[in-house]
Amino acid sequence: MAGSISLVEGGTVTTPQGFRAGATFAGLKTYAEDKLDLGIIFSEVPCTAAGVFTSSAIISPSVTVCRENIAKGPIRGLIVNAGIANACVGDQGYLDAQRGVSLASKHLGVQAEEVLICSTGVIGVELPMSLIETGIGNIQLSDDGGHDLARAMMTTDTRPKEIAVSFEIDGKQVQMGGVTKGSGMIHPNMATMLAFVTTDAAVDPGFLQSTVSEVADISFNMMTVDGDSSTNDSFIVMANGMTGNQPINGGSPGAEAFKEALTEVSVHLAREMARDGEGATRLIVVEVEGARDTADARKAARTVASSNLVKSAVYGADPNWGRLMMALGRSGAEADETKVDLYINGVCIMQEGKPIPFHRDAVVALMRGPEVTFGLHLNLGAGQATAWGCDLTEQYVIINSAYTT
Repeated sequence: MAGSISLVEGGTVTTPQGFRAGATFAGLKTYAEDKLDLGIIFSEVPCTAAGVFTSSAIISPSVTVCRENIAKGPIRGLIVNAGIANACVGDQGYLDAQRGVSLASKHLGVQAEEVLICSTGVIGVELPMSLIETGIGNIQLSDDGGHDLARAMMTTDTRPKEIAVSFEIDGKQVQMGGVTKGSGMIHPNMATMLAFVTTDAAVDPGFLQSTVSEVADISFNMMTVDGDSSTNDSFIVMANGMTGNQPINGGSPGAEAFKEALTEVSVHLAREMARDGEGATRLIVVEVEGARDTADARKAARTVASSNLVKSAVYGADPNWGRLMMALGRSGAEADETKVDLYINGVCIMQEGKPIPFHRDAVVALMRGPEVTFGLHLNLGAGQATAWGCDLTEQYVIINSAYTT
């Protein structure tokens, strides 16, 4: 972790003061031992909340209710279900989302508008509200319940994804924790992902929203698995202020530290989603430097990371660098072939547009590791960006050919 930010071992969304969570199996997913599919995060005191949501024109009513309740003011809790997306089900979807927050609010002893709802799973299926009502009543909140919540969010994920960090604001120790789910239908802007971050820092609402949007652009919006994004994508941050610091705003001494911590948490979660892409065996990291500007760097990095030909080459540990140049060329970023330097896991493959002799077997061996990093130095300006993806395997097709059957 950079600077004074330290990793909290075994941390999760309940690491910050005042947050509890819990989960249960309600029957929304096919039963298996130890499976969970419904969870709640709760804060002892009201939270400032902010979010970034799907850019799809087809939106789950769960997202609509989240947006509405965040706009109304302080938030106390969040309910999340996996297995069913609550999308493309007509007016019933909105009624069910409202009913979900109402049931959760009664369980928590707060107002309905103080609760958010997030859903993930199969599109075109109504939420079974009788199962959800029973399930909510079975959820017991605890100080370490974030671990169960992370499991309850999973769909095709192979493992939960969690992190917590600690840092200093106003001489006080602040904690921030995050969980996410996402394995397929992942692509900017945003992805089939739910990401929840909690912190015990006090944060000004306007600063929190602008920071969440900015951080999303350099983390979750730089991640791709398969080129598709969804109806339910939500990145939500809740800040309850229990540390007792002065509320952080754009002019606060702690503003940069807070942004850096949120970036650390979000980038970690984004990387873990790409690493756990459906059927994936390797994480792809694309580092672009020297682009004309940041926008061009992001275009180039995202295009290379999302190229099916690049992803297939990584799966086969094939150093077919021509595919990288192809993707760069079609990215929309300004590029001059005579100025491009290209690296595979630190080995220079091209310099100033000219191929460099390299030991093929050595590069193949490097590409068989758990991470493959492509470095593209465009040498046109100061723009830089990093994108994350994964290889494309037969298993991806198998998973998605039988998703509902």
